[in-house]
Amino acid sequence: MASITLRGISKSFFGTAPILNDVDLDIAGTDFCVFLGPSGCGKSTLLRIIAGLEDPTTGELLIDGRRVNEVVPAERGVAMVFQSYALFPHMTVAQNMGFGLKLAKKPASEIQAKVLEAARILQLEALLERKPKALSGGQRQRVAIGRAIVREPGVFLFDEPLSNLDASLRGQTRVEIARLHSRFEKTSTVYVTHDQIEAMTLADKIVLLRAGRDIDTLGSIAQVGAPLELYHRPRNRFVAGFIGSPQMSFLEAQVAETGPRGVAVKLNGSGEIVQTRIAGQGVRPGQPVSLGIRPEHLEEMARNAAPPEGVSVLERRISLVERLGEQTYLHLEDSAATSLIAKLKGNSASDVGDSIRVGAEAGCFHLFDANGDALLHLQ
Repeated sequence: MASITLRGISKSFFGTAPILNDVDLDIAGTDFCVFLGPSGCGKSTLLRIIAGLEDPTTGELLIDGRRVNEVVPAERGVAMVFQSYALFPHMTVAQNMGFGLKLAKKPASEIQAKVLEAARILQLEALLERKPKALSGGQRQRVAIGRAIVREPGVFLFDEPLSNLDASLRGQTRVEIARLHSRFEKTSTVYVTHDQIEAMTLADKIVLLRAGRDIDTLGSIAQVGAPLELYHRPRNRFVAGFIGSPQMSFLEAQVAETGPRGVAVKLNGSGEIVQTRIAGQGVRPGQPVSLGIRPEHLEEMARNAAPPEGVSVLERRISLVERLGEQTYLHLEDSAATSLIAKLKGNSASDVGDSIRVGAEAGCFHLFDANGDALLHLQ
């Protein structure tokens, strides 16, 4: 079991603007921690710093309480699985999996035993004498994972391991990685991905990283927490817009009034009033805010029926329909062409050009101030 601690980690290349800035993070010895974020946010660079393949420009890295900034990768007790598999084409599966142990001059009997055990776990026993060219993409990735397993590391590092696989193989291998982590309870795992499904289904803890100029003032980390914490209680508009597919819709508005039931806002353009369960501390009538609502929280409302208590209703025109079988995405617009997405049941009969009423309960709405920070929900 090996914990990971990062304190004030920053990284710049050749004097350029920082890729990572002021990263403070604690990863417990049993965590499955996922680094998630847009392209260029530095998630792979941060993983390589933990592995020892990159040096931080500033800051301190500790593994299991020991400073490892100056420790070479082979002595950090970590094993890394790369996106590109990195298998030796002239070696068999067994030779690839045991190569690291051979370099460490482990006895042949020990190498064989560990390779056979890893092959059993990953269902590779029938493939041990094959070479990589005779394997599918999913099988090659399992060999790369097996090469990490035999080393019995304190930390597993995965750098976008599923990005080269097709959709069905990604799903299968994702399940295998989740089972692998549950099997090795005393090993922490750090996993890099840009895929939200991987992050939400695998992680105990998600570290969402931001990119661009904002990291100079706000730091690289936008939010750290359990997947559903980031989904239901995003700290800022960036987190709210990044987590979720389709992403959260945002409507510009002004505070209409505050009270014990929460904050009511008036939407710009349409003038519709929306009641939220947001606490009113620190906001005042007339203050500009952004109203956020996730597509799956909108429901189609009957045209002439009064909405249930606590439900705010919006009337829109359908500009685009995406029918996916299980669900239908309706792209909605008001008179000012402000976009809103509703995720409805797959049998929705609505079509382009129709006028539709959609509603959501007050507790489903989010509010963000002019700086993009989330306002707190009522308890």
